[in-house]
Amino acid sequence: MMRVKRGVTARAKHKKILKAAAGMQHNRTRSFRLAKQGVIRALQYAYRDRRNKKRDLRGLWITRINAAARQEGTTYGKLIASMKSKNIEIDRKILAELAVSEPKAFAEIVKASL
Repeated sequence: MMRVKRGVTARAKHKKILKAAAGMQHNRTRSFRLAKQGVIRALQYAYRDRRNKKRDLRGLWITRINAAARQEGTTYGKLIASMKSKNIEIDRKILAELAVSEPKAFAEIVKASL
């Protein structure tokens, strides 16, 4: 029976972590222990912020729709409520894009919903 030597796999794991830590500062790029901590934390932030990005974008869309709606003489809340009552189903992402790039089309949607 032979003993199992783990040098190759250990080196591969270390290289993987150190490659992921490239771009970090100070000893996080050189020390495996610190690099591992940094990479774990970075992945946690990335996971959390992929979800927060959706939240932030929705807030941005609502702000843009509200600004455009107020130029048309209504508010965001009234616009969305009237769109729901008239069964106009346009999501906030598209509505915000129309408000920014196609103000005339947005104005027509406001007229149709009120």
